[in-house]
Amino acid sequence: QVQLVESGGGLVQTGDSLRVSCAASGLTFSSYFMGWFRQAPGKEREFVAAITRNGGSTYYTDSVKGRFTISRDNAKNTVYLQMNSLKTEDTAVYYCAAGKQVFGYTSGSRYDYWGQGTQVTVAS
Repeated sequence: QVQLVESGGGLVQTGDSLRVSCAASGLTFSSYFMGWFRQAPGKEREFVAAITRNGGSTYYTDSVKGRFTISRDNAKNTVYLQMNSLKTEDTAVYYCAAGKQVFGYTSGSRYDYWGQGTQVTVAS
């Protein structure tokens, strides 16, 4: 069965860096467009970043541009989100997702599989 397992979350302070990872299994990883989403308490899930199947193109929501970097290692079936200059408003549960299509990558409904999430807490 398909599994996406996030790791690397934790408690950091503003200005710190953190890298979260998502290891995939049970699917042909290189065939999937990968995305990161996050959800803060009391808020809806929001798009954070996405990356194409071969890693050639990346996409980010405005609030993280210049601070976050999404990457993937198809040989390891893993997608990463490097988060720098973290702010308190980045606090959320971060989820990775896999989808077969490119269109509508900012919408969670376009993805086929989801991880369980990893908590990122940024304290001031």
